[in-house]
Amino acid sequence: MTSTPMLTDPAAAREAATEFKRVHTEVRTEIARMMVGQEAVIDGVLAALYAGGHVLLEGVPGLGKTLLVSSLGKSIDLTFSRIQFTPDMMPADIRGTNVLTEDETGATKLEFQAGPLVANLVLADEINRATPRTQSALLESMQEKQISVGNRTIVLSEPFCVMATQNPVEQEGTYPLPEAQLDRFLFKLIVGYPEENDYRTILRRTTTADEIQLNAVSNAEKTLEMRHVVRAVSVPEHVETEAIRLVMATQPGNPRAPSMVNEVVSLGASPRGVQSLILAGKVRALLQDRFAVAGDDLRAVAHDVLRHRVLVNFQGLSEGVTPDHVVAEVLQHVTTAEN
Repeated sequence: MTSTPMLTDPAAAREAATEFKRVHTEVRTEIARMMVGQEAVIDGVLAALYAGGHVLLEGVPGLGKTLLVSSLGKSIDLTFSRIQFTPDMMPADIRGTNVLTEDETGATKLEFQAGPLVANLVLADEINRATPRTQSALLESMQEKQISVGNRTIVLSEPFCVMATQNPVEQEGTYPLPEAQLDRFLFKLIVGYPEENDYRTILRRTTTADEIQLNAVSNAEKTLEMRHVVRAVSVPEHVETEAIRLVMATQPGNPRAPSMVNEVVSLGASPRGVQSLILAGKVRALLQDRFAVAGDDLRAVAHDVLRHRVLVNFQGLSEGVTPDHVVAEVLQHVTTAEN
């Protein structure tokens, strides 16, 4: 991997931030040649990739979730694989297995055949249709960046990123993701319906003879370099404090939590929530031409980072409270408490 210059020097930091924004813009523009609208979602998946995290995309079928992830893989020249999860899928189907093979002399040997998890970018389509047993195999790859087959452990090549999709409405025959697995996702992004003008563009791109071919404008090496730049962004102590207080305010029973959290939340964000806020804030700071995270960066990414880490209890659900309502209240409460 190409070494990134030391970023303690202000000039080097400015140069690194400029290069990060240039690469981000090139990849974003290339994806937009295929994807119509969904600018915030595109920014979200790119932020997760450059921050070294995973993404859960939630939306009804037909909104382009699969197309977005595959377009990302083509634009950055990453090894890409797609797993269509079903209830009968086994762990070996996604991580691979040892197979008995025969060579030209007739001798037999056990040989590992890699599954679709052995890739840089993995699309886990309809992840909540997999059984807990199969989800546990995916969880190991997400957290440890490795897979275990028998007594063998295979370290996955970096960059490694899982982008999973799920349907928010159709829940028959599904296995809701446990909180431990949800916590491994940096973001949960909500994919909404297109705008009216976007429908026209979609029709013209998909119902004519024209075919769009995406070009690789970046690669795995450059992606790892950009991750190094993200990690080097500075975080002032008062911003660290704000991130910590935002997460503590989601935890029922915590002195910093607003009354709404104590009433309708059964589980708040963990320390991974703080880590995710800081990493996502670093990416946003770079895109804002800054090499230091500000409080506004944390607040801009708070909903995407925290909505899947807040579990609303039965009382809250019966009152129509959503995790986004809770996050909004937390943001307001922490602001008020500081003033």
